[in-house]
Amino acid sequence: MTNAKILVVEDEAIVAKDLQHRLIKFGYTVPAIASSGEEAINKAVEISPDLVLMDIKLKGSMDGIEAAEEIYKRLDIPVIYLTAYADENTLERAKITEPFAYLIKPFKERELQTNIEITLTKHSLERQLKVNKKWLDALLKSISDGVIASDMQELVTFMNPVAENLTGWKQEEARGRNSSEIFKIANAETHNFIESPIVKVLQDGIIVSLPAETILITKDGEEIPIDDSAAPIKDEQDNIRGAVLVFRDITERKQAIEARKKQIEQEQLVVQWEEINQLKNDFLNLVSHELRSPLSNIKLMIQMIQTSPGTREAQRYLELIEGECDRELRLINDLLDLQRLESSSYAVMTPDCLVLQQWLSWVIEPFQIRVQEHQQTLQINLPSNLPPLFSDGISLERILVELINNACKYTPASGEIVLSVRSNSLEAPAKTIITISNSAGIPVTELPRIFEKFYRVPNADIWNQGGSGLGLSIVQKLVEQLQGNIQVESSNGWTTFSITLTDL
Repeated sequence: MTNAKILVVEDEAIVAKDLQHRLIKFGYTVPAIASSGEEAINKAVEISPDLVLMDIKLKGSMDGIEAAEEIYKRLDIPVIYLTAYADENTLERAKITEPFAYLIKPFKERELQTNIEITLTKHSLERQLKVNKKWLDALLKSISDGVIASDMQELVTFMNPVAENLTGWKQEEARGRNSSEIFKIANAETHNFIESPIVKVLQDGIIVSLPAETILITKDGEEIPIDDSAAPIKDEQDNIRGAVLVFRDITERKQAIEARKKQIEQEQLVVQWEEINQLKNDFLNLVSHELRSPLSNIKLMIQMIQTSPGTREAQRYLELIEGECDRELRLINDLLDLQRLESSSYAVMTPDCLVLQQWLSWVIEPFQIRVQEHQQTLQINLPSNLPPLFSDGISLERILVELINNACKYTPASGEIVLSVRSNSLEAPAKTIITISNSAGIPVTELPRIFEKFYRVPNADIWNQGGSGLGLSIVQKLVEQLQGNIQVESSNGWTTFSITLTDL
């Protein structure tokens, strides 16, 4: 290797100059000559030579062996000893510093040149190997998979940090132990231990993968689901020298698979629920039609009989039958309305501009005669400056009719029913509050159940008051569709339903 810089360390000036002359003749450069160990170290730091030719016996407190050791440790520069001393003690000391050559004076020029070339080439290869090793170490430490290497006896020779974290073993304590002790695996379902794939790799020289549902049992007994493969390590002659195991924690992957599986199951359940709901709707439509048809026919026949001559008692029974038919029809209609509301298949809201002073008068007009017949009082409180309400008139009419009808049914003779409306424009959005009060109390303990389907207040006379027990449930659903809310309170012998609405 021509142009290589060589530092000559020799305390005999004539010998040093002769050596410098020979090296230059070989094509090398000799930028400096040192005569002591301390000077050799300083010169080496200053010029950073490619090689040091070191005499062992030097002037001063530091000999050549000590100087060579310091130079190699600091600068990784190869050293060749040139000495007249070949005693066993000197040789043993020199060997500790790992010199690249040890030439006994006098030596031949060819011998010197050959050793220099071999040393330079060998050191260059070693340096490249060190670079490759550092690169490989950095690569193995930076990858997200765990890596464990073993020799032919299945003994651990290397573990990267990921493998240390997953197994719970540090490389220092794992090195030299059997790989099956460090990499302990079992079946996730049966917990039966599985043979390390390294064993089969070393036996057959093939790449081996772990079976599904494999768990790694850590040093502390923790169980981690893993996926991995093992492969043989071969030399240039294709001879197996060991095995390498690469594995990864698949906990997140399994969680993602389980989450996706549950999502698919839920989607399937939703589809099944929709199919069942559709079947239920079809069934209800069919049943309602089948129930309505005979009831309608019965009513028609009753009306025909009523128009024909008959006894007074027969007429009374016919009136009772007709009333029961009407009650049955109302029950069917209420059930269908509630089912549509609960399944969100009710008619789409169509907001109207409702001038409440006029619209409410029209809604309550049918109740005026009824309250007079029952000796009740219906009072309406409407401010003159009440703003119009944008809402679905059909739904709101159904709500008010149900509530006023309930108030009429449960209010005793000479009792009062009060319908009041007020507007709160101080809040955004503005709110319209409609209250319907009647002079009949409901036990406080019963109020939480008032909107339940088929619920009736205890001790109520359902035969005289009638109703399906579904009216308030329908009212609550309709109010929700109007994006409002309804509340009920009862105290001092009065019950009040309050409806709060905003413009749709």
